[in-house]
Amino acid sequence: MRIPYFDDYLLYLQTQNYSIETVYNYERDLKVFERFLDELRVPFVKLDKKTVNQYKAYLTSIDRKTAEDVKHAEKLSPQSINRTLSALRSFLKYLVETDLPSPIAPDAVQLIRTNKKHARVAELAQLVKLIEAPSTMENDLIIALRNRAMLEVLFATGMRISELLGLNRAHIDGSGRIFIRGKGKKERFVYMTPRASRHLQDYLNVRNDSLGALFIPYRGKNTTPDRVTKRRISPNYLQGKIKRYREKLKINVPTSAHSLRHGFATYLAESGANPAAIQVLLGHESLNTTTRYVNTSDKYAETTHHKFHPLKKDDC
Repeated sequence: MRIPYFDDYLLYLQTQNYSIETVYNYERDLKVFERFLDELRVPFVKLDKKTVNQYKAYLTSIDRKTAEDVKHAEKLSPQSINRTLSALRSFLKYLVETDLPSPIAPDAVQLIRTNKKHARVAELAQLVKLIEAPSTMENDLIIALRNRAMLEVLFATGMRISELLGLNRAHIDGSGRIFIRGKGKKERFVYMTPRASRHLQDYLNVRNDSLGALFIPYRGKNTTPDRVTKRRISPNYLQGKIKRYREKLKINVPTSAHSLRHGFATYLAESGANPAAIQVLLGHESLNTTTRYVNTSDKYAETTHHKFHPLKKDDC
């Protein structure tokens, strides 16, 4: 059964200038809640705290394939569960703020506890090998050039994967700066390295099309004639490639596209970069968020300890 005011809520998000991706994420997460109510045969108007707790149990029992329709199924992480609960809480808050009937208060939807993990970033030498992997692991030249360029640009700029895959050729003007509109439609400049610029140009030199997207697929559903103008690499494809390269290189630290962003921040910090400057480059609103990125290196913590501990000299 359809949640009442569902479409009105999605329209509200759009009028509040939320990005298309954010609206899609909220819609997807609320559809999971709709499916739960259908299976429980409980109408939305009968929602109470007990049902919310049952929903939490439901989320811990389903997998990503059920919740998000992605290819590889795995249990939802506590963070993913909280994201889904936040979507429900946001919807309830919308009902209250617009004087529409809400069966329970938004605060009745409490997030679950999460374990704080010590985030790790692979050693710089390992990240470099990962970035260079497409050149030796891909048999098709244009695929090798494209994948190498994507990884080089990711690590050079610290972009999010969505920002990278949303780039157009027009964003590249030869200045070494790329103007992007990131999460929450925040605008900022990111900066290429000469190395990344060279590999990107190597890829563009073999392109013989007039498509606007900077990185395009050469196989799959996005290459069909009716979708040719929307031809872009999917996040799942790039994440899958990174996983394959990592496994072949026997890098035991979990590494993803987001890990390259972590590595960008971590190794800038290790080289002495100002956290406030890193904050700007990453597009973070809060310096606290940036701090979580730049403190992920054990080496960085060890160097800081040796350099600044008040009793570092052996004066005994």
